[in-house]
Amino acid sequence: MSLLRPRLRRIPLNAAAVLTVLVCLFPVYWMISTAFKPSRDIQSADPKLFPRTWTLDHFRTAVQADGFELFWRNSLLVTLSSILLALLVAIGSAYAVARMRWKGRRQFMLMVFIAQMAPWESLIIPFYIISRDTDMLDRLPTLTLVYFMVTLPFSIVVLRGFIATIPPELEEAAQVDGCTRTGAFRRVALPLLAPGLMATSLFGFITAWNEFAYANFLIIKHQDSRTLPVWLSSFQNTFGTDWGATMAASTLFALPALVVFLVLQRRVTSGFAAGAVKG
Repeated sequence: MSLLRPRLRRIPLNAAAVLTVLVCLFPVYWMISTAFKPSRDIQSADPKLFPRTWTLDHFRTAVQADGFELFWRNSLLVTLSSILLALLVAIGSAYAVARMRWKGRRQFMLMVFIAQMAPWESLIIPFYIISRDTDMLDRLPTLTLVYFMVTLPFSIVVLRGFIATIPPELEEAAQVDGCTRTGAFRRVALPLLAPGLMATSLFGFITAWNEFAYANFLIIKHQDSRTLPVWLSSFQNTFGTDWGATMAASTLFALPALVVFLVLQRRVTSGFAAGAVKG
């Protein structure tokens, strides 16, 4: 009887968790199922939860749309460039804060936290003015720098906490054996940072891959410099009321982030946990 009581108490919590998952996943399921439905079923006055027939015509329409390959290339280029740049700067900054003692270290971290808490939307106008005055509007490097600055504070915070969990004695032992400080970090600490690097990379990938406001606001004239989120916003205008093609394009757009998350899921979980241990 004593063993049943905890299980009975967990039933409402488990039911609430299952309901939350279903509510969150249902729009995703509806998007994917709509992408495979024939147009007559999509426009039917009696929608079915499970498609009666399946078709790939909407995916063919999305793939053959003008600019599909170009906008994919733009999104990948901007996303990967911003992630690599943020990781390079964040590793150095996080190591300096976690390992070294220098004047202004606490103030530096305070500014990082403030930058992390600032709403991104409030920075659109300043970014636009800076880009306009420096003749950087309608250019992919501008988006790369914006996404780099948006993801950098989070990367520094997570990597700082992760480096703090690595015993400094490991690097000191490597230095005794003849390594320089940089060499000790590269050979000893950097391999142990893999979960933290993957966690920050995933956050940066999802942020840059899905971002719409800056891409739509800073890329105005040059259509060839637009990214996938902006392309998706005009997809309905291109295909009229072809919701099947729109959902197919959205499904293809969501696949890279889903694949990256599934591949890095275990290491990402440990990276977030380790990055929050020490402050």
